[in-house]
Amino acid sequence: MARSSVSRSRTRVVVRQSYYWPDQQLNFWIIITLVTGGVLIGVFAAFIVDQQHFGLGIPWIMPFGITIGALTVVFVWIMLVLIYQKRLIPAVVIIGSFILLILYITGLIETAIQLFRNTNGVSGQCSNLMRNIPEQGLTVDMLAWLELNSICSSWYAAFAFWIVGAVFFLWMVILGSQVAQGGRGD
Repeated sequence: MARSSVSRSRTRVVVRQSYYWPDQQLNFWIIITLVTGGVLIGVFAAFIVDQQHFGLGIPWIMPFGITIGALTVVFVWIMLVLIYQKRLIPAVVIIGSFILLILYITGLIETAIQLFRNTNGVSGQCSNLMRNIPEQGLTVDMLAWLELNSICSSWYAAFAFWIVGAVFFLWMVILGSQVAQGGRGD
């Protein structure tokens, strides 16, 4: 069990409260959340590079995705430091997770709009362009098709990881409230 405690002192009375965090759930959450933040950083950074090479403007969702991925990684590192110091309190986890949950839902909504808005959305364009698979071989057409396939798959991955992040931060809000109430969160 991961334990954390908070000390409050008055003139002569020292009160120490301990919180018991379920180790396996916390470790699983940390790993998945770090992966989620890393995927968002990587996918949206690649999108920005592609947009710049094509000479196109950069939609706000791309730097937003990088920022939220970085905030996710920073939040997990702060939690790890607090765990190491045995000072991880539920309020920090609940507030941080709630803020990131709202940001993940925002990213999910905008990515869904970009993907599924109509035939002009990314998904519709991918469906139309992916039908024409070029002949096999080392050709420029095959290279272009592979790049397009990679971009389309990256959009779907970003959408999926916005969902994963939102679910996992909701889970952490619930787990933090259970720990605060004295439950183990099992």
